[in-house]
Amino acid sequence: MSQTELSQTGFIAFIERVGKRIPDPIIIFIWFFIGALLLTAVMGGISFDTFGADGDPTQWQIKNMLAAENIVWLFDNAILTNWLGFGGGVLGVILIVMLGVGIAEHSGLFGAVLKKISRGLPEKLLPLLLVFIGIMSSIATDAGYLVLIPLAGLLYAGLGKNPLIGMAAAFAGVSAGFSANLIPATPIDVIMGVNAQVFAEAQGIPFVNANGEPLTPATMNYYFILASTFVLATVGSWVTLKVVAPRLEQKDFVIPEELKITDFDVTPQERRGLRAAGIGLVLSLLALWGLATGPLADYTTADGQLVKPFINNVILMITFVFIVIGVAFGVASGKFRSMMDVVQAMVKQMDTMGYILVLTFFCYNFLGLLSYSGLGAYITYLGASSLIALGLQSYPVLLLIGFVLVTALINLFVGGLTSKWMLLGPIFIPMLYMVNSEMTPDLVAAAFRVADSATNIITPMMSYAGIILAFMRKYSPQLTFGEMIAMMMPYSLAFMVVWIALLVGFFALGIPLGL
Repeated sequence: MSQTELSQTGFIAFIERVGKRIPDPIIIFIWFFIGALLLTAVMGGISFDTFGADGDPTQWQIKNMLAAENIVWLFDNAILTNWLGFGGGVLGVILIVMLGVGIAEHSGLFGAVLKKISRGLPEKLLPLLLVFIGIMSSIATDAGYLVLIPLAGLLYAGLGKNPLIGMAAAFAGVSAGFSANLIPATPIDVIMGVNAQVFAEAQGIPFVNANGEPLTPATMNYYFILASTFVLATVGSWVTLKVVAPRLEQKDFVIPEELKITDFDVTPQERRGLRAAGIGLVLSLLALWGLATGPLADYTTADGQLVKPFINNVILMITFVFIVIGVAFGVASGKFRSMMDVVQAMVKQMDTMGYILVLTFFCYNFLGLLSYSGLGAYITYLGASSLIALGLQSYPVLLLIGFVLVTALINLFVGGLTSKWMLLGPIFIPMLYMVNSEMTPDLVAAAFRVADSATNIITPMMSYAGIILAFMRKYSPQLTFGEMIAMMMPYSLAFMVVWIALLVGFFALGIPLGL
C-alpha cells in the first residue's frame, strides 16, 4: 500500500495525518509516566475531597513522587506489585485465556468450522452467517482477520459473485462487532472486566451493578454482548443485502488464476477433526456441568454471603473447553502429532503477546503511580466537577452517549482496544460514577465496547487495515484505501446507531448488563 494511495483528500486524509503523528501507546505511557512524576513534584501537598459510595467525604493529598521515600516505593513495586501483581494478577489471567485460544486457533478448527457450516446455505443467508461468524471470531483474536475474511472472498468467488461482498460482511463482523459474542469470558471480557474492577476500586468506586449487586469481572457485560451478537448480525446482514451488495454487484472484479475454489471444500482430515471436536465439546461441557453442580456449586457462608465458585472461575472453565476441542480437532485432523505440537501452538500464541507484556509494564506502572500519588483521583475530581458544573449529572443518557461519541472519535486516531481502555478506563469509570451513580463500571465498560468496535473498520489506524486492503485487491487490483473505507462506512454508521440504542434500552429499562 503506497503513500499515494493512502493520501486521500478530505476526512480520510485528515484522520491519517493526525494518526501518523500519534506515537505508539507504549511511547505514550512512557511519557505519561515521566510527566506524572514531574507533575507530582509541582503539585505535591495539594489536598482535596471526594465523596465515596456511601456519600461520606474522603480526603486526598497528592504525594511528591520525587521525594526520597516515594522513589524507593517506585523501585520496590515496579515489577511484582505494579506490573505482575496489578489488579490481583490480571496479566496472568489474560495469558491463561490466550493459551486455550491458541490451541484451538492453531489447530485449524475455526477455518474448518466456517467451511463446514457455509456449504449448502442459501445465498441470502450468507451475509448473516459471515457477520455472525466474524463477531464470534473475536474469541480467536487475529484468526478472524487472517482466516475468515479471505475465506469469505473465496466463498463468494465460488458463487460467481463479487468476492468483496463477502469480505465486507466478514470484515464488519470481525472488526466492527469485535466486542460482541455468545461465549462468556473471552480474552476481551477478561481485559475489560478485571481492569474495570481495578480502576473502580483504586478510587473507592463500588464494583457493583445498578441494583447494587457485586459484579463478576469477566461476565459483567455478558447479557449485553449476547444480545448485541444477534442484533449486530441482523443489522450487518441487512446492510450487506440492501446497501453494500447492490453497489458492488455493479463493479467489475477478477478471479486470480492461482486461486483454487476447491480450497473452500472441507477436507477428509478436517471432517475427522470436526467430529472429534464435537465429541470433545460434549465431554468438556459435561465435565463443566459436573463441576458446577459438584465441588464448584454455589454455597452460602455462615454470615449469609452467597459464593459462586464456578462463576468466579469461569475464565479457567472457558480455557479448558478451548483446550479440549482444539486438541481433539488437531489430533484427529493430523495437525497435532505429538504433545510437542500442542505446546508449540501455545508458544506461537504467546509470541503474539509480546507487545501486551511491554505495554502492560509501562501502563500498569503508570496507573500504579497515579493511584499511589493521588494524582489519578485529582484528575477524576476535576473532570467530575466540570461535568457537574455543566448540569450533566441530571442527564445520565447524555453522559452515556457523550462518552460513546468521544471514545469513537479517539478510536479513529488511536488503535488498540487494550491501550485505549488502559488510558480511558481509569479516568472515566470513577469520573462518570462521581457525576451520576447510575454510571456504574459495567455500564461504562459496555459503552466503551460500543465505541471502540463500531469505528474500527473506517480508520487507517486499525492494525489490519492494510492487510484487509491487500486481501481485497486480489479481486479488485485498483481498490484504494478511501474506497475501502467508503465501502465499510454504512456498516459503521448502522452499528453505531443501533448499538447505542440497544445500550440505552438496557439502561432505561433497568435490564442487567451481565452476571
